[in-house]
Amino acid sequence: MLDVGMLGFIVAGLVVGFIVGMTGVGGGSLMTPILLWFGIPPAAAVGTDLLYAAITKAGGVFVHQKNKNIDWKITGWLALGSVPAAAITLLVLHNLHTDTQVMNAVIKHALGWALLFTAVAIVFKQQIIAFAQKHAGDQFTLSGSRLNLLTVITGVLLGAIVTLTSIGAGALGTVALFLLYPLMTTKRLVGTEIAHAVPLTLVAGLGHASMGNMDWTLLAYLLMGSLPGIYFGSHLSGRISDNVLRPCLATMLVFIGYKLVF
Repeated sequence: MLDVGMLGFIVAGLVVGFIVGMTGVGGGSLMTPILLWFGIPPAAAVGTDLLYAAITKAGGVFVHQKNKNIDWKITGWLALGSVPAAAITLLVLHNLHTDTQVMNAVIKHALGWALLFTAVAIVFKQQIIAFAQKHAGDQFTLSGSRLNLLTVITGVLLGAIVTLTSIGAGALGTVALFLLYPLMTTKRLVGTEIAHAVPLTLVAGLGHASMGNMDWTLLAYLLMGSLPGIYFGSHLSGRISDNVLRPCLATMLVFIGYKLVF
């Protein structure tokens, strides 16, 4: 029989899965703070959330690939930067030999800033998209080797941020792709971002697990709630105005981020 705590984790997975299914954002930026609220240590919350993201987004890759919404070339360039960056970040965390409380404090602080930046990205997403599309084809738009290099650098930044905080692969990654590839359709950019997020969160999550920053029982309960949540949320996608959802989600992230940083 489930106790109240375990039931709470299932409900948390259900709510976050529902929001992700309906809006496409908010996975790590909501799940990790919720786990902190439940009293899970920051390092364990980040590690558990990373594998949670890898498993839930793997299903998204299957759907997007079926609909031909993934640019595997761009995914490859991003992964070329993000996966090694994730490995290096994990190596640095492992070799710091700092007190657990100090490590948790660093992760908590980084998590707060990541939430604040994610909130800004969510609020100004439409303006960023409009700017990128307005300048598509002029001198602002890059191509060839310079664009590939910038994509790899973007991957490096995302790899470090996601490994440290479990946040950024969704909202920040999508916004970065909009700026780099303004001529791509939204659904193809989202599919590409999800395809890139899977290997990144898998490597980062397994790395955290090897360091002991993982609660496998907790992960199972979160997935029990999130998988049906994503299914039902995806069927309601578009029925609630994005102009209502986005400010509400951003306000919540600003509040949580502010509490973690200050």
